[in-house]
Order: sequence, then C-alpha cells, then structure tokens
Amino acid sequence: MMRSPTVRLALLLHLAFGLGTYAVAQTQKPPGEDKTAKTRTLEAGAKVLQRNSPLGPMDVYLVGFHPMKDHPEQQMEAHHFCHQVNQDFAQCTLFDNNGRDANLTGIEYIISEKLFETLPEDERKYWHPHNAEILSGQLVAPSIPAVAEKALMKDKMNSYGKTWHVWHSGAMGQAGDKLPLGPAMLAWSFNRDGEAKPGLVEQRDKKVDVNTAEKRRQRADLQSLAKPQSGVDDLKTAFPQATAIPGVVDEKAAAAPSAAASR
Repeated sequence: MMRSPTVRLALLLHLAFGLGTYAVAQTQKPPGEDKTAKTRTLEAGAKVLQRNSPLGPMDVYLVGFHPMKDHPEQQMEAHHFCHQVNQDFAQCTLFDNNGRDANLTGIEYIISEKLFETLPEDERKYWHPHNAEILSGQLVAPSIPAVAEKALMKDKMNSYGKTWHVWHSGAMGQAGDKLPLGPAMLAWSFNRDGEAKPGLVEQRDKKVDVNTAEKRRQRADLQSLAKPQSGVDDLKTAFPQATAIPGVVDEKAAAAPSAAASR
C-alpha cells in the first residue's frame, strides 16, 4: 500500500484520536418491525464467528456535502467512511449521520489527478472536482488535530470523486424517502460560494463541532497547489447568484484565454 508520509500521519492520528464521540441525529428511520429474538441471536453469533474484513480498513472519516448533478436543489450531508487503497485510489461508504442508526445512502470512489487523466473523455463527466470542497473548508475530517487534517486535505488537492446516492433520506427540511427509492443518482460537488442551501453548512458545523470559515482560513495557502479542474462549471447555470472561490477554476475556462491568444 502506497501512502505519502503526510497521509500516514493523518491516518495514524485519526486512529489514535478516534472518529469522534458525537452522534448526529437520524434523518429518516425505515419502516419495519422490531428485530425478533431470533434475529438478535443470529447477529450475536455472526459478530463472534464472522469477519468484517472489508469494513475494517475504512478508517478515514470525512464529512462533506453533495448536490445531485441532475437535481442540484436536492442536497445532502454526506458522512464518508473511507479506505485509502493506495496513494491514488480510495473507496468510501456514505451515510446520513455517524451514529449506529445511520442510513447507508451511497458510495464514493476518490482518485488522484494522475488517474483522472487516464480516463476516457466520456467517463470524466461522472467525476466531480474536489478543490472547492477543500479550499472552502466544507470538507472536514472531524476529531483529529488540525495539522493532521490539513495534511489529509493537502493530499487530496486536485483529486476527483465519483459518487452515487441511492437513498435520499432527507436534509434541511426536505422530506426524505422512507426507503431507498428510484434509480441511483449521480452526485456532484459545490464549486462556488452560495450553492449550498442556506443553513446546510451551519447545521453540519454545529452538529460535528467544526468551523467551516476557520477551516477555509487555515487552508488558504493550499490555493497555490490548485490546478484548473474538470467539472467546476457543470452546475454554474443552476446557481446563477453563486460567486467564485479563489483558486477554483474550470479547466475549459482556463484554456479559453490561451486559445484566444493563440489565434
């Protein structure tokens, strides 16, 4: 497994300090009868006799936000539990909170800029950019020291995520579905100030005890690492009043002045 020293430090501190003791209120409880005594007995036996090897390495905890690409007004708080498979690839399970009653709402794969550049053009439309999430302070790794969190975020600069949500369990006054309904929805990232619904970020900050504005200030020096990314402008027309985040640029917009100058 290939990990940079900064990522190893972040993960070790993440494990040492734990994933946090707070619990976010459940947004939706699926219908169904209480577990029977037989089911509870089977669960207890499985816990003793069976392994959960694929879940064990999911030791990186991140919290961010996702608008659905085709329905950007539908926005969700996303609790990521991730496994950094190697330096360029991570895989995450997504939940609507971090408690034992959390609903599994989707999956996300995270790849480096290097791997993104190997993708065919028609595949790239599924991968959202991460620089705005990092530089805005919206993507956080709660409960670890600031130095470890910043190292983790620095390592994810210029990366991309492919995210599918399978359950809209509710957020910010939106009534959630009682069960996972309909097709999976491709999720995207916020790439400008003012795209998130009023109160969405503030509500998350209060629940997990973070300060997005302060995170943004602490990460200002990471702007120097930011490169133009694919997909930054994909939701631009959906949020006409949103404003640019310093350092966050769409690669097509960045290429346009150069193309014009060469004519």
